[in-house]
Amino acid sequence: MTKDMRTQISDALKEAMKSKEAARLSTLRLINAAIKDQDIALRADGKSVGDAEILAILGKMVKQRQESARAYEEGGRLELAEQELEEIKIIKDFLPAQLSEDEIASAIDAAISEADATSIRDMGKVMGVLKTRYTGQMDFGAVGPAVKAKLA
Repeated sequence: MTKDMRTQISDALKEAMKSKEAARLSTLRLINAAIKDQDIALRADGKSVGDAEILAILGKMVKQRQESARAYEEGGRLELAEQELEEIKIIKDFLPAQLSEDEIASAIDAAISEADATSIRDMGKVMGVLKTRYTGQMDFGAVGPAVKAKLA
């Protein structure tokens, strides 16, 4: 049986402590903090964060760091940009492998047929199917225009 995301992150955190990997340890602590924040937000509804939500959190963290790295590079702060890129690598260790262009195209086609999408008005349904199935495996910001083009 595969471990759930929380266990994987917790085990990696303990391993980073033992091997004294400071950068990895601080990034894993940031991941844990983000998960706990989401737990607290959902606690009022009697829910807790599952693997799908953790994947969404990790995806958001990667996107934030990509934007920060780009801003640092533009500002000439290369050491800070490198630090952000290093954090991205650590976070991506917990994300599933990214789909190739062909796999994304076939996933879009499958989602369109599953959602019985016929027009651009059905784009939300198609994106919902994709997000349920492929969270962490594709960049939905980049996939959106492709879905739109197929439905137009």
